[in-house]
Amino acid sequence: MASEPVVRNRIDRRRERTRNALLGAARKFLAEGRSAVSIQEITDEADVGFGSFYNHFESKEQLFDEAVRSVLQIYSEMRDGIVALYDDPAEIFAVSFRMTARLQRQVPEMVRVILNSGTSVLLRDEGLAPRARRDIMAAQEAGRFEQMDPDMAVMAAGGSLLGLLQLLDARPDADAGALADEMTYHMLRMFGMNKRTAQKLTSTELPAQPQL
Repeated sequence: MASEPVVRNRIDRRRERTRNALLGAARKFLAEGRSAVSIQEITDEADVGFGSFYNHFESKEQLFDEAVRSVLQIYSEMRDGIVALYDDPAEIFAVSFRMTARLQRQVPEMVRVILNSGTSVLLRDEGLAPRARRDIMAAQEAGRFEQMDPDMAVMAAGGSLLGLLQLLDARPDADAGALADEMTYHMLRMFGMNKRTAQKLTSTELPAQPQL
């Protein structure tokens, strides 16, 4: 009886490894824009048995959805840890935008998963959109941003961010930091911030980029 918890823990660890391997394979295919792959191709890439797939996911669509969710979770944890250093919601928005764009150089595969999900990623309940919406609304309430429909504001900012990430992916030699700061500046101006304040918020030193 004493060995039963040990056996159960070993089984749980094995299940977790299999699940993570499947998620890793799904992220790889999504990053490559290959969502039409078969379950057999996924399990081959993950180096797990075909039958193991259905112990964790009901369908390929569920796996891919969870793969996108896992990427957004990684981003969210990184972002939340960084912005905890700030109080001003406008600065939180600016720091989030500037650092998210810089992620393309640090974790390009993770960013490609988001890019290949398209603008639908801005409609999800986790990750980029809800945090941007909260920051924008807080900045509006604080008088830092002009009033704008929050959903429209998220789509405007999120669409610009996705476009920037796509540009950086296509131009590996481009200065990601400079372009990220320039785009953030234009976002702040769009939300009604004056030039001087927008320039200040996009030229301050950023915290160290976390290791992902």
